[in-house]
Amino acid sequence: MRTYASVPFSQVKINGPFWSERLETVLTKTIPSQYAQLEKHNMLRSLKLPQPVPPLTIPRKPDGFTTEIFWDSDIGKWIEAASYALSHRRDPVVEAQIEAITDDLEKAQAPDGYLNCWYQEREPENRWTNLRDNHELYNAGHLLEGAVAYFHATGKDRLLVVMERYMDHVASVFGRGPGQKRGYCGHQEVELALVKAWQATGKRKFLDLATYFIDERGAQPHYFDIEAQARGQKPSDYGQGTYEYSQSHIPVREQTKVVGHAVRAMYMYTAMADLAAEHGDAALKRACEVLWRDVTETRMYVTGGFGPSASNEGFTLDYDLPNDTAYAETCASVAMVFWAARMLNLDLDGQYADMLELALYNNSLAGLSRDGTQYFYDNKLESDGTHRRWDWHPCPCCTMNVARLVASIGGYVFGLAEREVAIHLYGGASATLPVAGGQVTLTETSNYPWDGAIRVAVEPEGTGGFTLSLRIPAWCKGATLAVNGASVPVKPERGYARITRAWAKGDVIDLNLPMQAERSWANPEVKVDVGRVALRRGPLVYCLEQIDQTLPLSRLRLPRTATLSARFAPDLLGGISLIEAEGLGLVDSPALYSDTPPTETPAKLTAVPYYIWCNRGANAMQVWVRE
Repeated sequence: MRTYASVPFSQVKINGPFWSERLETVLTKTIPSQYAQLEKHNMLRSLKLPQPVPPLTIPRKPDGFTTEIFWDSDIGKWIEAASYALSHRRDPVVEAQIEAITDDLEKAQAPDGYLNCWYQEREPENRWTNLRDNHELYNAGHLLEGAVAYFHATGKDRLLVVMERYMDHVASVFGRGPGQKRGYCGHQEVELALVKAWQATGKRKFLDLATYFIDERGAQPHYFDIEAQARGQKPSDYGQGTYEYSQSHIPVREQTKVVGHAVRAMYMYTAMADLAAEHGDAALKRACEVLWRDVTETRMYVTGGFGPSASNEGFTLDYDLPNDTAYAETCASVAMVFWAARMLNLDLDGQYADMLELALYNNSLAGLSRDGTQYFYDNKLESDGTHRRWDWHPCPCCTMNVARLVASIGGYVFGLAEREVAIHLYGGASATLPVAGGQVTLTETSNYPWDGAIRVAVEPEGTGGFTLSLRIPAWCKGATLAVNGASVPVKPERGYARITRAWAKGDVIDLNLPMQAERSWANPEVKVDVGRVALRRGPLVYCLEQIDQTLPLSRLRLPRTATLSARFAPDLLGGISLIEAEGLGLVDSPALYSDTPPTETPAKLTAVPYYIWCNRGANAMQVWVRE
């Protein structure tokens, strides 16, 4: 069923200005500062299983829970992000740090292969007793992903060997055989990590274990009920109330609504799409398609954010998309990028690449400050100025998630089939790829996302004819295309312009994607956005920050007749495109209430890309502007 494969990050060179700048920031600022935070908060110390056991760094909540239980996962994500960075530029300091962590994990690993620093240090008698809440397999998954990334980036497999021993232990504990537990993790993640391990090693046991976890989820009798009773607890006392929280309420192939915790959902859908491709599983593919339509048609923010509710870090009702209380966790959008990339491998359909791009450039990137050292966990679409970036977090999952996404950006550019190469993302990248019995070097050059003028140089070597498919984004109107200066009609097939020919060295494609500043309106069922409009240009959604306006945001409106214009500001925030318009604003009234309407005055509105907001200090912000 797999029709395409993503070209690995390690085979793609990023050379465009936008992503080069983001990459350099992650390489030089984000990864070192995150390592310092891991040290500062005693997270690296935990790998050494210190004795006597030190006091908790993060005190328990009233329910007895502490996010220290997740620490292994954060270290795994840091290894993964740092490994992606190493593929761009080898750094002996970072490699030494990963090797030292590997030393600690080797020493910590139990004789039977088990490896979880919380349980080995503090609760050895309780391991595998609370999969619902305590993330043992989730932690293992992130460590495994880190090991696979380090192997791809450096060729070193010592950490991967450690994690293979752990996965062998997991496979001995969980399954349908005599004496095995019929369990799975309350927080999905290990499933997609196991598929990565299978793809990296070719060892079928990883794929089989991932398949078991997905197939078993939601089966009756419910495993979380069984393990709660074994702990002496009533399943009905579960704090989240329903297993929809972890998408384990019914088997995955029967699910039609996107529910529960947003990050868990997106990780699970990613694994489902992976397994649909690996097994040719039509039922899994159909489930993914149904869930995709549900989330993108009724439960998604205009910025590519997911999950409006802080109480469950996830979904509520259709069209429930508040702005000032939006949760829209950074991790959820990062995971949407993962899922969209897998759907593209199942089916070259532009809707998946459009969603990948939207979540990537907007909600995901907003999670990382321009200097690379501050973060958003939740991403509001309206703020009174109190929403601020933070240096660290008691649950720092989003910090490493956005770092690993940016550092691995090369892995989302190209799709590859036997006789076809697809370009999903633009922004300046090159790669040498096997196709049609030979290889071709593609070099895409552009100043995307600020400009839609794109050039692709084609250098084939020993290939027959093949198809080069270029994405035409849904937001684009009036795309033009030329090969070696000769105009080619643009007739997109499900979002891609497909050019099939016998390519020759020196062939050049020029694609122009006009970028107009434009308005976007919400479905009237999104009640908070009735009478409001959002602005976008190309792949970027925009917002108003108070710092750029002359009147308070609450007084401003943008009449539907106002003309929008775009202007590149080279000296603002490293160079960004602004959207400007002549709006109207309410002036002060002398009375609290009056029998005459307030007076309006002309007011210039200046909008900046949403991802860059709150990089000039905390201030009020709005994505949706009154008309």
